[in-house]
Amino acid sequence: MNYPADFWNDKFAAASYLYGTSPNSYFKEQIDVAPKPGRLLLLAEGEGRNAVYAAGKGWEVTAVDFSKKGREKALQLADLHGVEINYLIADIAELNFSAFGQLDVIGLFYAHFPSQTRRQIHQNCVTALSPTGKVWLEAFNPKQLSRQSGGPKNPDMLYTKELLLTDFQGLTAHEAIETAVNLEEGPGHQGLGEVVRLSLVNSTGK
Repeated sequence: MNYPADFWNDKFAAASYLYGTSPNSYFKEQIDVAPKPGRLLLLAEGEGRNAVYAAGKGWEVTAVDFSKKGREKALQLADLHGVEINYLIADIAELNFSAFGQLDVIGLFYAHFPSQTRRQIHQNCVTALSPTGKVWLEAFNPKQLSRQSGGPKNPDMLYTKELLLTDFQGLTAHEAIETAVNLEEGPGHQGLGEVVRLSLVNSTGK
């Protein structure tokens, strides 16, 4: 995957939440207008802020990350909010997506993968969707290299809209933009950020 597990375990070691406990704003925007809860898979979910929010809205949530410390804090957050989430420790590049059945939504929020595994992971997402399934994504684009608000400094792990639309071939874009947003997500994401946002739907469900 993108970083060693011990790197993220160290990042998540503090009692505070690196990216806060509130959901990502784009994730919240998407899930708040979803017609009904369903089966949600969140990749590279870290400390669980999006998973817990979705579970509170009635979604059946599976989160995946390879940080044991992230899982520990996510389950603590879920307990605090009185919800249940399924949280798996796994390398997403080796994840058996078929084990999840057909998914209604897959969320990737700042799930930055190197090019040698990125495309396969994204294609695995496509095949795991239900006929009307969706992918919601927010990540840093290459312009983020000039910012100090977070994200990887390796250009290979930053995404353009065009790159992602190629990766997710077979899905139809409801939204695909590159934009600057003001990030207020714990100490890890603060300030102006250059992001790409995607809302995609399975073309077979049209």
